[in-house]
Amino acid sequence: MALQEGDFIRLRYTGRAGENIFDTTDEENAKEEGIYNPRAEYGPVTIRLGSHHVIIGLEDELIGKEVGAEGEVDVPPEKAFGEHDDEGMKSVATTQFREKPKRGTRIEVEGREGVVVDVIGKRAVVDFNHPLAGKTLNYSYAILEKVEDPVEQIQGLIKLFSGRTDIGISIVDGTVELALPPAIAYDRRWMVWRGTLVREIFEYYPDIADVVMKETISRPAKPENAPETPEIEDELEE
Repeated sequence: MALQEGDFIRLRYTGRAGENIFDTTDEENAKEEGIYNPRAEYGPVTIRLGSHHVIIGLEDELIGKEVGAEGEVDVPPEKAFGEHDDEGMKSVATTQFREKPKRGTRIEVEGREGVVVDVIGKRAVVDFNHPLAGKTLNYSYAILEKVEDPVEQIQGLIKLFSGRTDIGISIVDGTVELALPPAIAYDRRWMVWRGTLVREIFEYYPDIADVVMKETISRPAKPENAPETPEIEDELEE
């Protein structure tokens, strides 16, 4: 049966800009390309078609395909990261930098990330366009399966948004309960994306009335008592 918007699928893909891989679900591909992130969770991702969990050009290719389909698609800029916009080039005073800027330096100015493309006197020219703006991309993909179980679907969303795979999930009587690991509040990516996760849960599951996030901190185990030193008997007889 052809896949349609609203279906959850498990997907494997690799994205290339020219000959260079910029994104992949395959750990070996990431290592070979030199973009491996030891903190990332590699492997197939779970996405919902129609929700723009992947770029529009790849999503359009997947809708209408069947489970098991494999292929490649070229994605033009307008369905990827947009055209390169000259308005995204800004002149910034070098006094806004902590260190002397150089070409290629990535910076953040007023909440926007960019890269220094030139330095002229006391001004730096910063390109705030996405690094892949204006480029046609190539994706190879494989649709592995359709994901029907709501718990697996939500697990997929959590991994997609936060990269975490250590959050327990249960659904009972219209309540989704998330069992959070200790100290998750220090995970910036989780804190940024958890609101989006909750919004999408309410949007995709009309029977869900509440989302409960429960962080449990257990009492540390008591250290084991040091073994007692046996008394040494004096076996010497006078």
